[in-house]
Amino acid sequence: MNFKTASVVVLLAIVAIIGSRSLFIISETERGVLLKFGEVVRDDIMPGIYFKVPVMNQVKKFDARVLTLDSRPARFLTVEKKNVEVDSYAKWRIIDVKGYYTSTNGDENRAQRLLEQRINEGLRNEFAQRSLQEVVSGERDQLMIDLTKQLNEFTQSSLGIEVVDVRVKKIDLPDSVSGPIFNRMAAERKREAKEHRSKGEEQAAIIRADADKQRTILEAQAYKQAELLRGEGDAGAAAIYANAFDRDPEFYAFVRSLNAYRATFSGKQDVMVLSPDSQFFEYFKDSGSAK
Repeated sequence: MNFKTASVVVLLAIVAIIGSRSLFIISETERGVLLKFGEVVRDDIMPGIYFKVPVMNQVKKFDARVLTLDSRPARFLTVEKKNVEVDSYAKWRIIDVKGYYTSTNGDENRAQRLLEQRINEGLRNEFAQRSLQEVVSGERDQLMIDLTKQLNEFTQSSLGIEVVDVRVKKIDLPDSVSGPIFNRMAAERKREAKEHRSKGEEQAAIIRADADKQRTILEAQAYKQAELLRGEGDAGAAAIYANAFDRDPEFYAFVRSLNAYRATFSGKQDVMVLSPDSQFFEYFKDSGSAK
């Protein structure tokens, strides 16, 4: 390789180095600013390929997508002076690249720290105006809407970023507060359970008394019906006996005597002492009578 060829190669290498340092690319997910000795000369550079002057110009690129700030849990006071631990997060993005670079020097961590401070301050103010019930369920959505609006009034002008959304992930009571509250809740549930049991026992006593009353009434009606049937049966039997007696009194007397004998001598060990002239043996003595 001669001197001329070597010179051409070196020149081409220098041109390539200068060219590579003169070109820069902004991707679709980025925004950038062009600096001239540290001063912004072009802001909000859109995606594409651009030229710059090496050494004189410098390019700063920033993520233009929606970013997430996951804040550390912080403690706030409600309007009832109750401490709550709040875990929140925010969605934000850059809308003013120059303002963002000027206020944060392009440091994303610094931007997130500043935003976190503003979010905690906003949450502290919003929680101080609401009760625990309101921040947990009643006005939670409205609280987030108001907070997002208040944050944007500051961040868009001061930090060059837009807060897309702020959400509370979790609201907890401190351990020193949650214990007594849980104990009070348990006592309240026990009181309600005792009240329900008392009402149940009262209803059970009413049902039991009504059942006993119905049973007594049914038994009385059944006894009455049984006595009526028994009386009707006895009357029917008496009528039959009377009719039989009217037809043949002698035969009726004979049958009754046989029944008396059967009942008297039913046991093997039965002993009866009677006079032979007793009327009980009337049909034994006069077996040949025409009666």
